[in-house]
Amino acid sequence: MNNIAVIGDRASVYGFAALGLDTRFVTEPEEAGQILKKLADDGYAIIYITEQLAEKIPAELQKLAERTLPAVIPIPGVYGNTGLGMKSVRENVIKAVGSELV
Repeated sequence: MNNIAVIGDRASVYGFAALGLDTRFVTEPEEAGQILKKLADDGYAIIYITEQLAEKIPAELQKLAERTLPAVIPIPGVYGNTGLGMKSVRENVIKAVGSELV
């Protein structure tokens, strides 16, 4: 079974540890980029990252978007929803289907 990780601030990702997910507490963009790359290189299949943190490392996310795995999925943090997660889902639907679903 492939591993699943969650990256973000402690308050946003702490609860995911109770589900058995690998949690990484990160607030600095440089550190987040390094951890994201390491998790991808270590064979993680799914990496959830808080939207607030993902918005700070678009170049790193773009590099991973070109790979089959891992799936990097932005999720809202405890500090609110930025809309990045829904935008990502919408873009992936368009890519898969060829048009936006209404």
